[in-house]
Amino acid sequence: MDYQVIVVGGSYAGLAAAMPLARARRRVAVIDAGRPRNRYAGHSHGFFGMDGWAPQDMLDQAVLQLSAYPTVDFIAAEAVQAQRDGNGFALTLSDGRRLSAQRLVLATGVRDELPPIPGLRERWGRSVVHCPYCHGYEFEQRPLGVLAVKATSMHQALLVPDWGPTTYFTQGQFEPTAEEAAQLAARGVRIEPSPVVEVLGEGDALSAVRLQDGREVELAGLFVAPTIHPSSALAEQLGCEYDDGPWGPLLRVDDTKRSSVPGVFAAGDASMAMASVATAVAAGMLAGVSAHRSLFMD
Repeated sequence: MDYQVIVVGGSYAGLAAAMPLARARRRVAVIDAGRPRNRYAGHSHGFFGMDGWAPQDMLDQAVLQLSAYPTVDFIAAEAVQAQRDGNGFALTLSDGRRLSAQRLVLATGVRDELPPIPGLRERWGRSVVHCPYCHGYEFEQRPLGVLAVKATSMHQALLVPDWGPTTYFTQGQFEPTAEEAAQLAARGVRIEPSPVVEVLGEGDALSAVRLQDGREVELAGLFVAPTIHPSSALAEQLGCEYDDGPWGPLLRVDDTKRSSVPGVFAAGDASMAMASVATAVAAGMLAGVSAHRSLFMD
């Protein structure tokens, strides 16, 4: 075997998974294609000790610290194929190399699909965001919006008013029930049924949204929960099972981050609905510990 554990994905969950394996002096490879999910954001907030850091600076610091451990290899490539190989696994990389390992940790992340509204994608991670805990404070109590993409968007609309006066855009499809409308009213949320058809502003800033009826609503920030898709086919190739999450499919894992396939562990946004640096790091660390223990306990 080339490695005892291969971690696929070198963002927060993957690097966190590699750390306990490195400290156990296990031979581990981290394979990363260099496309972290939050690469569009200028700063990351809410992670203990690194609040306000640029996302890439956080990753660079983690790589620097992991590089001090001699049993860790970093491989800049994309893992494109995975299969069972005897008691372990074989991976094929985008550059043609083949690697093997006794265990796999999949920290492959997800791909975000946004509604096809002009001006939305260009502002993603800046003034169009998904998490008020990560981005809400910086809007400084200015007008905010929540763009409904599913019925569950109503719960997002109930959260956001703590960060600024909020308008819930139903898009003409996700109208609240009478009970939900009362909850929104109690939070001071204005309900707007006319669909948003364009996002306006200079550069990546947001100044307003244009509605289908021609009106413009002034906003500083717009919250939208994207539909998620697995960013890698490896889990499917290995036969891992998925569950239906609130925004898209999620890899099924147990409390120790074991997938449905023995020897395969998963962590990060591909396997949990709550997406943040803190939760990704916590899940990655647990996946790494579980993968290590499985080497001599399974």
